[in-house]
Amino acid sequence: MKILMATMSLGIGGAETHIVELSKELKSMGHDVMVASGGGVYVKEIEETGIRHFNVPMNRRNAALMAKSCLELIRIIRREKPDIVHAHARIPGFLCGIVRRFVPFHFVTTAHWVFNTSGLQGKLTNWGEKTVAVSEDIKTYLTDNYGTPADSIFVTINGIDTDKFSPEISPAEIKNELGIPESSFVIGHVSRLDESRALAARRLVDSAERLDKAIPGMTLLIVGGGDSFDELSEKAREINTRLGREAIIMTGPRTDISFMCAASDVFVGVSRAALEAMSAEKPVILAGNEGYLGLFTEDKLDISVATNFCCRDCEETSEEALIRDISGVFSLPAEERKKLGAFGRELIKQDYSTKRMAGDTLRAYNAALYSKRITMSGYYGFGNAGDEAVLKSVIGSVSRVFEDPSVTVLSAAPESTERVYGCKAVKRFSPGKVIKAIRGCDIFISGGGSLLQDATSTRSLVYYVLLIRLAKLFGKKIILYANGIGPVNKPANRRRVRKAVDAADCVTLRDIASEEELRAMGVTRSDIAVTSDPVFLLEPAPREVGESIMREAGVPEGKFVAVSIRKWGEEAEFQRRMAEICDGITKKLDCRIVFLPMQPRVDERESEAVAALMNEKSWMIPTGHTAEELMSVIAQSEFTLSMRLHSLVFAARAAVPSIGFSYDPKLDAFLDILGEPNAGRVESIDVNHALKLCGETMHNRAERAAALETRREELIRAARETERYLAEL
Repeated sequence: MKILMATMSLGIGGAETHIVELSKELKSMGHDVMVASGGGVYVKEIEETGIRHFNVPMNRRNAALMAKSCLELIRIIRREKPDIVHAHARIPGFLCGIVRRFVPFHFVTTAHWVFNTSGLQGKLTNWGEKTVAVSEDIKTYLTDNYGTPADSIFVTINGIDTDKFSPEISPAEIKNELGIPESSFVIGHVSRLDESRALAARRLVDSAERLDKAIPGMTLLIVGGGDSFDELSEKAREINTRLGREAIIMTGPRTDISFMCAASDVFVGVSRAALEAMSAEKPVILAGNEGYLGLFTEDKLDISVATNFCCRDCEETSEEALIRDISGVFSLPAEERKKLGAFGRELIKQDYSTKRMAGDTLRAYNAALYSKRITMSGYYGFGNAGDEAVLKSVIGSVSRVFEDPSVTVLSAAPESTERVYGCKAVKRFSPGKVIKAIRGCDIFISGGGSLLQDATSTRSLVYYVLLIRLAKLFGKKIILYANGIGPVNKPANRRRVRKAVDAADCVTLRDIASEEELRAMGVTRSDIAVTSDPVFLLEPAPREVGESIMREAGVPEGKFVAVSIRKWGEEAEFQRRMAEICDGITKKLDCRIVFLPMQPRVDERESEAVAALMNEKSWMIPTGHTAEELMSVIAQSEFTLSMRLHSLVFAARAAVPSIGFSYDPKLDAFLDILGEPNAGRVESIDVNHALKLCGETMHNRAERAAALETRREELIRAARETERYLAEL
């Protein structure tokens, strides 16, 4: 690949060192790497390895210089045509976001730290197509504060050159240069000495006189520059005068950090500097502005890794803690100190190599270059268990078909959808966001579910047709994903559906009846594929999960029938007849009734109304459970009584017999596929007929379940065919 790194500067700092080491490692792997920055001490080092550098003043928060930087970046990108532009820090990320409006390129960023997200600063941040985070807690910070989809973030490490930072490096030359006595116990610290980073250095300087009493003749070696350097240097001079020797050495910024580590007997610091000291086989005390962990030992590994060795949210760095732990290391036998150092170096060699860092970064590059951007439309975000099951199963299929796909869902509740499914979501009725989501995708997925129907309303049908037409207008690949078609009653709506279906690149349907409906509308295309509902690809949760849900709902042990109903038609009469059927099941079949509402509030109210009319006691499972959990409940029932399509699908997936009540052709079609009985239209329920079917189902349950197992496997295979069509598209 040809890769352009964009960063503020190549001065001294942890992020800058990360960029230098990453660029050198990628170069050694055969990639053509360039760096654009405001310059700095590391420019010479990267140029000596054959990496080109472009001076772009991205290190200044100055409007004129930022405009100049944008123009420079546009010229460089147009001339060099990089495969990837990789921005580090917020200003380069912001500027690259602007530049991308004028010249197209694939865009990746790295989050090295956490930032202030309030006001304009949070809004101006651009994290690119894919983001690299240097720790798990920074990934969480990105998802929580910027809404960055978790599946767009690649976690890496600060890779360390273990040859450069090695116990084999002699400290003699640097000690001689700095005038450090050979016998002195050296406490090393490296950091950018800005106010936001200098707390550990400040505490070390403040505790120097007490440290000198605890460790006579010690030397405090502080490396780095920044806006706090002059103040700390003045304080160090005063302390050195009182002690009558140069106990504190303030070197200012240096690039020979490996020699500084070699000169230290114990290192105090955080992040990359701490890792470099570990690679040099030095005991490390983790202390910084973010918190304090103390002496790094195996028992602190998990929290150290989780916070990228920055001690975020740990106790505050204090003089007392530093004096205690530094004195503790000084008191250790030489063999114990060596063991601590050896543990740290082995960790770096195994988990913090520059090769791993480059590999993680290349995964992000490949995802930006080759992964597909998918926008999905359906009845998502309304809390309906069936439609949410469809969404989960289609996202699963997309993830199996494409490597690291970027999925955006048009949802009624985007925050909830993002949290539950780990994808990006936008408000389905926000025109600007919807247009942006469709315009930015490679493939537009319409479905699954019964989207193209006007039984709900013409407005609903027009909405889904309009989305398909928008995708067509923007030149996107369009797939109708295991759709159910109809009923479509109005002639104008039938014309709309016909045009929408003709516009799609691939049409897959979940049943033969849907294909027949399209043929009746005049659709003539020969490539329509009948597969099955994608929910068949979900696995029921283990039996104990269903048992736990039943216990929490207060359902006693014993036989039960799962009942899933919704509001329809003449409500009072429907409720009365359903109550009679449920009472009949309880008395004649000795089975409890357990209501299984699929949609919050709507189905719950209907179930409560029927339960109130019953003479026998019943129970209800609260909404909010996943499809897999509901399947686990249904799997333990004798059979399912349902007028919700996906409760029938859940039952079939669990190989549990079912009886349907018809209010929509999609139920009739699915019952025909399964070979399961239809108790008739909800408007004219025959209580005696329904109870007769219930009795026959109980009597023949084992045979029916065995037949369903065979049919289920066929439907699972058919659902996988939809994935194949998506892959071909």
